Amino acid sequence: MSAPRKVVLAYSGGLDTSIILKWLQTEYGCEIVTFTADLGQGEELEPARRKAEMLGVAPENIHIEDLREEFVRDFVFPMFRANAVYEGQYLLGTSIARPLISKRLVEIAAASGAYAIAHGATGKGNDQVRFELAAYALNPDIRVIAPWREWDLTSRTKLLEFAESHQIPIAKDKRGEAPFSVDANLLHTSSEGKVLEDPAVEAPDYVYQRTTSPEDAPDQPEYIEIGFEGGDAVSVDGEKLSPAALLTRLNELGGKHGIGRLDLVEGRFVGMKSRGIYETPGGSILLEAHRGIEQITLDRGAAHLKDELMPRYAELIYNGFWFSPEREMLQALIDKSQEHVTGMVRVKLYKGLARTVGRWSDHSLYSEKHVTFEDDAGAYDQKDAEGFIKLNALRLKLLAKRDQTPK
Repeated sequence: MSAPRKVVLAYSGGLDTSIILKWLQTEYGCEIVTFTADLGQGEELEPARRKAEMLGVAPENIHIEDLREEFVRDFVFPMFRANAVYEGQYLLGTSIARPLISKRLVEIAAASGAYAIAHGATGKGNDQVRFELAAYALNPDIRVIAPWREWDLTSRTKLLEFAESHQIPIAKDKRGEAPFSVDANLLHTSSEGKVLEDPAVEAPDYVYQRTTSPEDAPDQPEYIEIGFEGGDAVSVDGEKLSPAALLTRLNELGGKHGIGRLDLVEGRFVGMKSRGIYETPGGSILLEAHRGIEQITLDRGAAHLKDELMPRYAELIYNGFWFSPEREMLQALIDKSQEHVTGMVRVKLYKGLARTVGRWSDHSLYSEKHVTFEDDAGAYDQKDAEGFIKLNALRLKLLAKRDQTPK
C-alpha cells in the first residue's frame, strides 16, 4: 500500500502523540494535519498548537476546537436518556467521547483532502476499536494508521530515545514512568495502569483528581433541584444552563461532596480484563436525577422495556458501535420514551452519595388518590383485585394440579 500524502492526526500535544507526529513524518514522509479537541479535559490546549508548529506542522493544518457543547448535547445527553451503565457500574465516560473525535477527524480529512487519519490508541485497548469503527462507519474508504500496532517503539526507553533523537522536548516528569495513565473529558476522569494494575490493592488517594474523598466532604448535606425537559437536564436550582455548563455545574457540586468514584475491573471488548479508577461526579448526579424524574413520568411497561434494553445499548457504546444502525434504532425508541420526561427532581448530596428525595411534574402518572391509605372516594375498587389475581393465578394453579397428579 502506497504511503498517504496527508494524514490527519488526533493530537493532544503530549509526549506520545508528539512522537507519533514525528514518526509519521519520518516513516511515511507525509504532510500532517493535527486535530486537538477540547472536550472539557481541563487542560490548556494552546501549547498543543505551539508544539505542532515546532514539529513542522503548517499553521493552517493545526485544528483546535472547543467541542464541549456538542459533546454533551449530542453524545452525553442521548446516552443518559437511556440510563446507560456498562457492567452495572461504568458510566461510559471514555467510550462516549471517541465517536465525536472520530467524526471530526473524518470531517477534517475530507475538508483538507486527506485520505488517512491516525490515532494514538494502543493495540491492547478498546479505544483503537472505537476510533476505527466510527471512522469506517462515516467514511468506508478512509485509511487508518495506528502507530502502536506498527512501530518497534515497544518500551518507554525506546520512546524517549526516539524523542531525544528528533529534538522532541521531554518534560522532566515524563522521563520516569508515569504512576498511571489518565484520560479526561467533561463527563469523567479515567485512571489506569502501573500503580493500579493489581486489583487487590486499594488505589492511592493521589489517583483521585476530580472528587474530594467522601470522608473529607462537607458534614452537612446539600440539596439541589434539577429541571428536565424531554429527558434532558436543562436547569440547576432554577437557573437555565447549556448542556456543557450544566454538566460543569454538576461536576463542581459532585466533586465537592465526593460523588462519582468507581473502582472497576471491566471486561474489555478485545478480551482481557482491566482495572480502572473512574470519577464521574456530575454524571452520577445526572443519572440519579434522570431516574428520579422517570419514576413519575414513565409508564411501567415503557420503563421496564428501557431497563431491559439498556445493557445492550451500553455495550454498543462501550464496544464502539455509536454509528451503527442498531444503536440508532435503540436511540429512536429511547427518545420516544422521553416525550413526557419533564419536571423537577430534588437531589440530596452527602458524603459520596446522590439520592433523589423529591420529584414533581405536570406530566406525572403518580396518582395520590389511587395509592392513599385513606378513603380514596371510589377511585379504586379493591374488589377488582380478586378477579385480577384469579386470572393471573389460573395457569399457576393448572401447573400445580398437573405436578401434584401421581405419575
